[in-house]
Amino acid sequence: MLQRILQQPDSFRYQLIYTEINRDQQNVPHFRNYYFHVNADKYYNPASTVKLPVAVLALEKLKSLRNKGIGRFTTMLTDSTRSGQINVHADTSTANGLPSIGHYVKEIFLISDNDAYNRLYEFTGQQQINERLQRMGYAHTRIVRRFMPSTEDENRCSPAIRFVNKDSVLLYAQAPACSTMPFDYSKAITIGNGYFDKDDKLVPLPMDFTRHNIFALEDLQQVLQSVLFPASVSAERRFDLDSGDYRFLCQYMSEYPSESDYPHYDTTEYYNSFTKFFFFKAGHQNIPGHIRVFNKAGWSYGFLTDAAYIVDFKNNVEFMLTANIYVNSDGVLNDNKYEYDEVGYPFFKETGELIYEYELGRKRAYTPDLNDFKINYSQ
Repeated sequence: MLQRILQQPDSFRYQLIYTEINRDQQNVPHFRNYYFHVNADKYYNPASTVKLPVAVLALEKLKSLRNKGIGRFTTMLTDSTRSGQINVHADTSTANGLPSIGHYVKEIFLISDNDAYNRLYEFTGQQQINERLQRMGYAHTRIVRRFMPSTEDENRCSPAIRFVNKDSVLLYAQAPACSTMPFDYSKAITIGNGYFDKDDKLVPLPMDFTRHNIFALEDLQQVLQSVLFPASVSAERRFDLDSGDYRFLCQYMSEYPSESDYPHYDTTEYYNSFTKFFFFKAGHQNIPGHIRVFNKAGWSYGFLTDAAYIVDFKNNVEFMLTANIYVNSDGVLNDNKYEYDEVGYPFFKETGELIYEYELGRKRAYTPDLNDFKINYSQ
């Protein structure tokens, strides 16, 4: 099956980056990327992978508010100020029933929660998200949409947000704001030969993605690397986070839904490999105890994407895989008829197993010390 897919790059629109990691005598990691059909101009829908930079940028912004007594789990209240916005003053999935930046980040990585992303997108702001990513050199990335029904203008605007302490005393108020940043939509992007519109009517035309989010695969791989190995990227591509922030991200990028008390998940629906495509997604397998996957995946419109750092503590193996594929044989979008189970997830599973077997036999000059990535998930 994998051979059949690889022989049809135009149909499946796949792209793949394999990142080999070699440690030196001081255990410093060195990275070498291998690219297969990677093309920043070849559009794929990034879906939930955009939640990765938005979550990181929200923590970065939160760090600038610490002098006001605001931390990751300080209560954050969202107040609607215009159409397309909602009030959020409670969260039943938390221990205290109140929403916070930290809890939203957890939900984004544990099950790829859309509402959590929407709140962090609003807190950080469309303009700040895109200006920051452009300054960091991510030229092929554009994040302009929440994951809820919204117009282009509604996506530009953020509601009022308040942070309060445990006694409901106001610590900081963020005023409503609207992005004035221009975006280049001159290059038309269309996919397929038909789609179902919001009224569930079939439109016999390609679907227009010109004004959707864009996150080139190489940018995705670099963002993941910069979060997990900040010292390995240039200063301008490093997020302004401290060691506690990085540790927090590492924990929830690799924690399983079954290991979370708040939020608590039904693991028949949110099984451990729910967002782990390489190796494990097909068949809902449990992941071996000696392997951890630090990743962010996304799926929509027939596109599947995953960016993962895979660690085998038993065999001292580490590597990164970043890939996407399009599985929509009838060419109709928004009909929920995609070959995720038949083609997409097996593609990731077989690719992951292939590279993992290679890595198990690959000779290394120095055995990596991977203790920095061992986390006590019960805390």
